[in-house]
Amino acid sequence: MSTQIVARILIKALMAMPAPDFSLCLFLIPERVQMEDQFKTLIVLSHYLETGRFRHFWDEAAKHRNIVEAVPGFEQAIQSFAIHVLSLTYQKIPRTVLAEAINLKGLSLDKFLEHQKANCGWILEGDQSTSQLIVLPPNEFNHPELKKNVADSIPLEHITRIFPILG
Repeated sequence: MSTQIVARILIKALMAMPAPDFSLCLFLIPERVQMEDQFKTLIVLSHYLETGRFRHFWDEAAKHRNIVEAVPGFEQAIQSFAIHVLSLTYQKIPRTVLAEAINLKGLSLDKFLEHQKANCGWILEGDQSTSQLIVLPPNEFNHPELKKNVADSIPLEHITRIFPILG
């Protein structure tokens, strides 16, 4: 078994988040192989992603550039996952929180925000200061509406049958 190829497969599985590919692949790898440093690093990175600790993820990934740069598009895939998680969580997100989650700042963050504004319906409130808010498009998770559960309601005819018994 080539550990380099296995590591690349695991990196690709990380890129597929939120799909459970990483965990499924990990179950196929013997424990003795998982104890190697590169696999320990990938397991830690996966944990950070699964728990939404994006700043820790980017810090750890920067320390191990040689591992994560083995697959092109890694950074963009993780940024897409972070945006997915944030869009499920926030209606409005502070610019600083978004910047930390996707590991962008300065001009590259400005370009990214303009792209999202033009193509994804994001709205930027305020100037480009740290207090700027980004309004994310509503979805069923970040914009819940009160829904009446029809299965929990009791028809009026059932209630009227109870009244004579109570009286």
